[in-house]
Amino acid sequence: RAVAMSVSHSSRLNKVVREQYMRLPQGGLVQVTYVWIDGSGEGVRCKSRTLNKEPKSIEDVPEWNFDGSSTAQAEGSNSDMFLVPVRMFRDPFCLDPNKLVLCEVLKYNRKPAETNLRHTCKKVMDLVKDSHPWFGMEQEYTLLGINGHPYGWPDNGFPGPQGPYYCGVGADKVYGRDIVESHYKACLYAGVKICGTNAEVMPSQWEFQVGPCEGIEMGDHLWMARFILHRVCEDFGVVATLDPKPMTGNWNGAGCHTNYSTEEMRRDGGLKHIEAAIEKLSKRHDYHICVYDPRGGRDNSRRLTGHHETSNIFEFSAGVANRGASIRIPRQVGQDGFGYFEDRRPAANCDPYAVTEAIMRTTVLNETGVETKDYADH
Repeated sequence: RAVAMSVSHSSRLNKVVREQYMRLPQGGLVQVTYVWIDGSGEGVRCKSRTLNKEPKSIEDVPEWNFDGSSTAQAEGSNSDMFLVPVRMFRDPFCLDPNKLVLCEVLKYNRKPAETNLRHTCKKVMDLVKDSHPWFGMEQEYTLLGINGHPYGWPDNGFPGPQGPYYCGVGADKVYGRDIVESHYKACLYAGVKICGTNAEVMPSQWEFQVGPCEGIEMGDHLWMARFILHRVCEDFGVVATLDPKPMTGNWNGAGCHTNYSTEEMRRDGGLKHIEAAIEKLSKRHDYHICVYDPRGGRDNSRRLTGHHETSNIFEFSAGVANRGASIRIPRQVGQDGFGYFEDRRPAANCDPYAVTEAIMRTTVLNETGVETKDYADH
């Protein structure tokens, strides 16, 4: 009974009955679910509408609006916000021809909402497009019961110490693999560029990877992968948290390690360009820490302690194959002399638009200090 009560009530509704309705024909009409980032900068919201025919491109999906006063994005007296479609995916929950559509949020005056970090990211990515930046982000997350306790952990205690859980197999080592595999398949169906998954060091903690993606595509695909994760977890009645340190004590935190390269880094001799980029990052550590979680570094301060495979938040470091460094150069890259590097500082709840934009500002646009340049007039 204790185990059953750790999942939500709605997840225990009869799913066979639901399937009867899901099989009904739609008569040529299409359900489009609009997805956007809310005022927290971490949460996603969605709502659906009917279109008369299947949209073939993002241009076929009309703008819409929503009540921003209910998502911490507007005052009640002037609450309409615009939803501007930016990327379309297949819908793994309602199936073809239905769509999931990621949207930017604009305020009443059509300026970007405060948590619409895609807007400036897109400007920067357009500026640096000739460098062909590739990203791959490793999204760690923790499964919780509806009671907020890590899923599968003893009700009044803790599992055994870390060690057997990372990439583990077996009922006593991994919790919630059904959710992970369902999410993986749903992302593949949707067209999200998911490229792998594994159980993490803390029990009931998992990771999926998205990439390689070029430019603005990285943020778009990771945000949709997060939406799909939360939606899959809803069906199973559990919660996925992106908190960077969900359990205090001798447990690993959760990050969103960001792998990055430009075209010149991927060519023969690219290691010197990798080292030059790391040198630039070393001089702008404080700026990056400020944008690598939604609270200006306060979330990451709980995680980046120098323990549990992290660097210290106050110090910049880099090394080959070093998981305790701010920046890790993979051993293979060191041997080959070209490839990519990994920024291990971003928190699990980072905004991928903010992270990828910051990396480009520092390594390609050669910005320094804590201030950013406005490229609106260029």
